[in-house]
Amino acid sequence: MLQQENASKQLLHPLGKPGGRWRYVPWVTLGSLLLLCPAALAQGVSTTDLQVALDTVWVLVAGFLVFFMNAGFCMLETGFCRSKNAVNLLAKNLIVFGLSTLAFWVVGFGLMFGDGNPLFGFSGFLLQGADNSPAIGDAYRGTYSALNWAGVPLNAKFFFQLAFAGTAATIVSGAVAERIKFLAFFIFSLLLVGISYPITGHWIWGGGMLFDLGFRDFAGSTVVHSVGGWAALVGAILLGPRRGRFQARPVAMPGHNLSISALGCLILWLGWFGFNPGSVMAADPFAISHIVVTTNIAAALGGLAATVTSWIYLSKPDLSMIINGVLAGLVSVTASCAYINLGSAALIGLVGGVIVVFSVTLLDALKIDDPVGAVSVHLVCGTWGTVALGLFSATPGVYSWYDEASGPLAGLLMGGGIQQLLIQILGIAAVGAFTVSFSLVGWLTLRATVGIRVSEAEEIQGLDLGEHAMEAYPEFQVGP
Repeated sequence: MLQQENASKQLLHPLGKPGGRWRYVPWVTLGSLLLLCPAALAQGVSTTDLQVALDTVWVLVAGFLVFFMNAGFCMLETGFCRSKNAVNLLAKNLIVFGLSTLAFWVVGFGLMFGDGNPLFGFSGFLLQGADNSPAIGDAYRGTYSALNWAGVPLNAKFFFQLAFAGTAATIVSGAVAERIKFLAFFIFSLLLVGISYPITGHWIWGGGMLFDLGFRDFAGSTVVHSVGGWAALVGAILLGPRRGRFQARPVAMPGHNLSISALGCLILWLGWFGFNPGSVMAADPFAISHIVVTTNIAAALGGLAATVTSWIYLSKPDLSMIINGVLAGLVSVTASCAYINLGSAALIGLVGGVIVVFSVTLLDALKIDDPVGAVSVHLVCGTWGTVALGLFSATPGVYSWYDEASGPLAGLLMGGGIQQLLIQILGIAAVGAFTVSFSLVGWLTLRATVGIRVSEAEEIQGLDLGEHAMEAYPEFQVGP
């Protein structure tokens, strides 16, 4: 009787004996399919319908991961700043996705992916356009032709791209932290996601002029990260440094909680496994798995390189540099993750981890105050990653998921010529010039109207009380 009872327990709990858990995987998988696909079992589905369903699930899950990166930015930026500004950082990183959703839905998505001319799209605003997926049929194409290659429903394409747009706006938050007016950031985020980001995005991902020239950026080193970095740099310069930050020499203003900054880094690392492989926009197992590994290798080498570099250059393995080194590796490989081999990914991430350390110290020397290192991570390493594509991209056809039409030419260091590298540099310059010009107009207009910097008294007191009338840690205050 006891033996029978033990056997029953093992059946109910497959961890009861070695290897027992694996016996149930096929049945759990089958049960999940039965629950998720009742219509398919009832009437049958075509192979095309099943592929569209799988592709859609993958794109949405990847979009969820990219959306969750907002939590990573939220934790990282808040921890890197002082406790008296924690509520302000949390509020900005929370509201920015709401602002991005509104701006991208109303105008941004149409400007970026709507049919138009080489400079911008002028159709499909408010997502008012026919779904033009190949699976839907040729008769419905004509509103978002730049996305014809992705065989998932239009709403899935929109959500995935929205998550990217929100990331670009979030980058700005950290660089202007601890002294910007909430209203100024609020308005600038709408302008960036609604107008600036989608116009340059159209040039590259919307079938515009840079794409036609052969410029390639698989998942957004330039489209997302450099754009956010340029806007952040202009904002940081026009705002000026935080009070007391630069005297005879830079004065350290340590973040109040590196624990949540490290958590934020890990969340971002996880989110990048949606950011980069999700850009395949299809459940292609070979492409996705390759991109996951190139992404992870670059992140790992970026973190290691920043650790060693800060250890040598700054005498100690600085945790903030390690965090930004991981992110530097991720940003650096984003443009080329689908087009390179694993060795190239390691080298790209390693270089990113080294240059981010020197970039942070250079900005300090130039008295440009960036509390979280956003400009160094996203602009400097985004630029490096875009250049790296022209150096390390494999010959078209080496990987099954891209050819001469969809991918870059072979990189200079991979047996190709200098052409792709020159195209990449041209694209960097064009996007940079437009984004800087737009950001200058935007920030200067805001400074002349609503103002962009809080008062000196508010800055000393902290933006939590001045801008939000609350504190993140009220119980830590001394006194009644």
